[in-house]
Amino acid sequence: MNTADLGLPVDVPSTALFTDQYELTMLQAALKAGTAGRRSVFEVFTRRLPEGRRYGVVAGTGRVLDAVENFRFDPGVLGFLRQRGIVDEATLEWLSSYRFSGDVWGYPEGEVYFPGSPILRVEGTFAECVLLETVILSILNHDSAIAAAASRMASAAGGRPLIEMGARRTHELAAVAASRAAYIGGFATTSDLAAGFRYGIPTVGTSAHAFTLLHDTERDAFRAQVDTLGRGTTLLVDTYDVTEAVRTAVEVAGPELGAVRIDSGDLLLVAHRVRQQLDELGATHTKIVVTSDLDEYAIASLAAAPVDAYGVGTQLVTGSGHPTASMVYKLVARAESDDPGAPLVAVAKKSTGGKTSVGGRKWAARRVDAHGVAEAEVVGTGAVPAELADRQLLVELIKGGEVVGREPLDAVRDRHAAARSRLPLSAAQLSRGEPVLATEYVQGPSGS
Repeated sequence: MNTADLGLPVDVPSTALFTDQYELTMLQAALKAGTAGRRSVFEVFTRRLPEGRRYGVVAGTGRVLDAVENFRFDPGVLGFLRQRGIVDEATLEWLSSYRFSGDVWGYPEGEVYFPGSPILRVEGTFAECVLLETVILSILNHDSAIAAAASRMASAAGGRPLIEMGARRTHELAAVAASRAAYIGGFATTSDLAAGFRYGIPTVGTSAHAFTLLHDTERDAFRAQVDTLGRGTTLLVDTYDVTEAVRTAVEVAGPELGAVRIDSGDLLLVAHRVRQQLDELGATHTKIVVTSDLDEYAIASLAAAPVDAYGVGTQLVTGSGHPTASMVYKLVARAESDDPGAPLVAVAKKSTGGKTSVGGRKWAARRVDAHGVAEAEVVGTGAVPAELADRQLLVELIKGGEVVGREPLDAVRDRHAAARSRLPLSAAQLSRGEPVLATEYVQGPSGS
């Protein structure tokens, strides 16, 4: 069962404190000023991609939907805020009945994005939207960074399966989110059972070096594993001498041995030697799995090696050098008054240092060439040009406070594979370069 369909709660009763204090102090001031009820539009976007990256990957949207549903100020949370004196009683009273009742639109999860893409658009009163900033950014920044790294690794792997095995290299709850994001980006399986339980991701795993060291001989360890898990298991062959271990593995399991795993050494050289040895021993169908601090560059360097699968840990769950997607959550439009029918006014931060933003409620579309290959990301306000009407990217995720955009994780994973395949071929290059698509802006009326 894919539990992403069920809208299961996050691992705490409420997500309301997954926020920064200034969200609540802004709320208190806005309530007092009489501006908290103004209709507002916030957007999530990034001003730039991590250096050298050609595209970003939207991941975490499903977790955002769960977090918004569970953003509730229960008595325990309110008691904490009261005890610390963080906000006044009037604000606490307002928070006690908080339920997000607005609308959320966004790029569908698994889609690719570029600088300026309105990845998520949150609409409602200022008060109810501003509170969601931190938790939304926390989820999207983490998951999108992991998914982007996973996507690059999947491209480098060239169709060979990838195993996510980074749980021991990050926070225990972040590991579950990372596994989900990696699956979106193209990984096939995970070693993390919590991720398998929560999201239905296929899980794998057999043994570590400790199991071999536990036994008197390597043969004893292999025999114990094969007797328990069957001849199709994967035997770890680099605890002592690889050549001797491969010979022993085939003697114990026979030519039906499922796979051997190599976790150290010159993987390119060792893989070739092991493949030759397996073939000479008649284990022509035994696969070779490699692990050992892999990243997309190491995976690409093994493209010519007889490797059947890769296991990746540290570099994956840390975003392969870029652990955040640098997304921001900015107010881009607000009403002139509390009147529900008041027109929207575009607003934007103006500052030096590259932190400017574009005001106005935006749409986004992807223009393609005659071959269906993407050629530009078009972002605009106001009316959508007729030629782009059927190329719009944003979809409705929450309507009137009710989630309408939840979907199975496998559908998200398939979407990413399709989106990546429609990018120019240079998107798969690991060499440093600019985003593979330029972002074009189409300016409509100021209040759009």
